[in-house]
Amino acid sequence: MDSRNLRDGLSPGERCDERRKRLEQELKLDLAHTRTDDEHAGEADEKNCEQMFGMVPLPVGYAGPLTFLCSSGEKTTVHLPLATTEGALVASVNRGCKVLCETDVHTLSTHHGMTRSIAFRIGRASGEKKRGKSADGVQMFTKKLRHLQAKWSQIAEETSSHLHVMSSDVDVRGQYVFLTLSCDTDEAMGMNMVTIAAQAVGDWIVQNIQDHSPRLITIAGNVDSDKKPSRRTHDRGRGYEVTAKTLIPGAVISSMLKTTATDMAAVADAKLREGSEIAGALGANLHAANVIAALYLATGQDAAHVVEGSLADTTVELRGDDLAVSTRLPALLIGVRGGGTALPAQNQCLQMLLKNRTSLHPCRQLAESIGAAVLAGEISLLAAQANQTLASAHKKHAR
Repeated sequence: MDSRNLRDGLSPGERCDERRKRLEQELKLDLAHTRTDDEHAGEADEKNCEQMFGMVPLPVGYAGPLTFLCSSGEKTTVHLPLATTEGALVASVNRGCKVLCETDVHTLSTHHGMTRSIAFRIGRASGEKKRGKSADGVQMFTKKLRHLQAKWSQIAEETSSHLHVMSSDVDVRGQYVFLTLSCDTDEAMGMNMVTIAAQAVGDWIVQNIQDHSPRLITIAGNVDSDKKPSRRTHDRGRGYEVTAKTLIPGAVISSMLKTTATDMAAVADAKLREGSEIAGALGANLHAANVIAALYLATGQDAAHVVEGSLADTTVELRGDDLAVSTRLPALLIGVRGGGTALPAQNQCLQMLLKNRTSLHPCRQLAESIGAAVLAGEISLLAAQANQTLASAHKKHAR
């Protein structure tokens, strides 16, 4: 069904209304609860969603305040808007925030940049002799690729005044050569920005390195693992890598979490170490994706990047009656401009989360705030499993 052909002069809300009515008539369904208006739709039907016929509201809950020492050395307090339909999640993160307000929380971050992997094929695949020639061709192609890095980096950066090539990797598999760009995309998450740059680079390379007939196969060759879990992303990081850590005094564990450091450490050993190893998990954490998804949805991030967020590792160490807890998030793909961050409600939630600004780049501050929030969620769930209240909490809040 093509619902793009609408009469001129309609506002965003009216365009959605018209499409919704056509769908209702065609499908004989009632879609009234998806209805939206100009104020809430913003420019979504022009910039975010094709053939938009409405919006699906999500409950947004508050958790906080959450205070932590960020990588700039400044102490900041954040307020968390969590968009979720899972009962008990907001309550759990809120409890974790209360605990962390009684401790010292430290966050650190590394900017790896947004990545895109361009795949080339060199030569033909037939015959032993030709395979040997193809191997030589691959070697020569990769050598020229590295030699011309300054040239194709310039081509990439000419596609946007906000893009800077930070680094690159070259991987070879048979006749395929993968060139992965890592780019600083300023305040945007930057996936579209890097994709456009990758196309320009791929086209330039084919035109300017013609020996051995390189063929541009795709500008999204999966080495970047965009919106997919991978060992490379887990180990090397992508976007922003964040670590958040704290030491919880035994008295706080007893009074606020109603358990002991010993019992929490026992759960961590069984769940994070042994259970995750049996499963072959990429990322040993309690429920990092829960918190990341809730913050991504509330602030207009690309929700599919939660898959990289789920690669987090949480570590727990018993120190007498106290407990050291840290979580490493290797890949937070976030931005404060572009995409869903411009939608009216999402933008307000983003401003709420970044209300207390630091000297950090706003994307880095957002990433470290998410890291601290994940730590709060990890600690609370760890305690709920240690004192056997996980089921009763969901029975109370989720029914």
